[in-house]
Amino acid sequence: MGTHVIKMPDIGEGIAEVELSQWHVKVGDMVVEDQVLADVMTDKAMVDIPSPVHGKVIALGGVPGEVMAVGSILISIEVEGAGNVKESAAPAAAPVKEAPAVTAPKVEPVVESKPVAAAPRPAAVCQGPMVAREANERPLASPAVRKHALDLGIQLRLVRGSGPAGRVLHEDLDAYLAQGQSNASSVSSAYIQRNDEEQIPVIGMRRKIAQRMQDATQRAAHFSYVEEIDVTAVEELRAHLNEKHGATRGKLTLLPFLVRAMVVALRDFPQINARYDDEAQVITRLGAVHVGIATQADIGLMVPVVRHAETRSLWDSAAEIARLATAARNGKASRDELSGSSITLTSLGALGGIVSTPVLNLPEVSIVGVNKIVERPMVIKGQIVVRKMMNLSSSFDHRVVDGMDAALFIQAIRGLLEQPATLFME
Repeated sequence: MGTHVIKMPDIGEGIAEVELSQWHVKVGDMVVEDQVLADVMTDKAMVDIPSPVHGKVIALGGVPGEVMAVGSILISIEVEGAGNVKESAAPAAAPVKEAPAVTAPKVEPVVESKPVAAAPRPAAVCQGPMVAREANERPLASPAVRKHALDLGIQLRLVRGSGPAGRVLHEDLDAYLAQGQSNASSVSSAYIQRNDEEQIPVIGMRRKIAQRMQDATQRAAHFSYVEEIDVTAVEELRAHLNEKHGATRGKLTLLPFLVRAMVVALRDFPQINARYDDEAQVITRLGAVHVGIATQADIGLMVPVVRHAETRSLWDSAAEIARLATAARNGKASRDELSGSSITLTSLGALGGIVSTPVLNLPEVSIVGVNKIVERPMVIKGQIVVRKMMNLSSSFDHRVVDGMDAALFIQAIRGLLEQPATLFME
């Protein structure tokens, strides 16, 4: 038997260290070739580390949340044959020691403390088990008893009455208190006292999101602009296209129309389709429109990129958005699919609220946020009519984008969506 050591691979892009996000195996597990051993997080994406051999795990080189240098020992596996480690360096009979943290302290595992039980009360005479009445049932009790119960914070419907016809007496309140909190919790868990705590290490994707959001708010000069848009016409067009072509081409959401409106509007505002390298003090304006689509996945917020949106039809954009969103939610989006955007579109769909203040996805200088569609009475040509209205809540980097340009850009999107035929005019 020998030992096969797997080192943290060089993932490319000049990365010198990566974060160990999650183990899929533990010491003592048998693994097979191509089985995923661990997930590691780079600045851009989650990467699976597969096993190149069959064997038994004998040592792990780090803990989730640890930042490890490329080339450091990730895992040691006992294999048939000589392995890739000389006997003198790592005898097969002795387990390989775990590698220490390289640049970050180890993160303690999540620990959830149990609720602290209430101290027992002195023994007292109990009038019997508590009775849970219906919420609308008024228990019999004198005004004095009701006031006493109110002062004590007791719900009378939970107290067993020992008086005539089940009337609640002062003695019943005392007995209820003597029964302690354990009986109360068995009847109404909504009022149970809790003292448990949970510590959640900020690691993996959540750490990257936190770092990027903090970096964006500290480095960019954010300002937001909100505009109200009448989307009645574009929603009617969307419904018509879905009815006519949905069965053969797929259903359209509003997002492909928004992507198209951004593409057309950006022709007149190239400074908004840009990236800003604040260290080199260089603004790069792009002719291609690579639209990042903010997508909520189980591991956190991800931004897959619809590349060359300027070349795509509505259905092509819709299919690509759906494909990328599925890949991101399943953790299958590649690094290339998660990088290179020039402007981001973010939407919470039906939960989009009225107004939001989206955070820039650096090094981009703009992000367009979509709020929910609501029907509201509007005055058009002196008549009150019901229209479908939606807000765009967008943010810009004021170091690069002037307020007037940002407002005109969003106004251009508004005009295109309110007159959707203009989306396709050249």
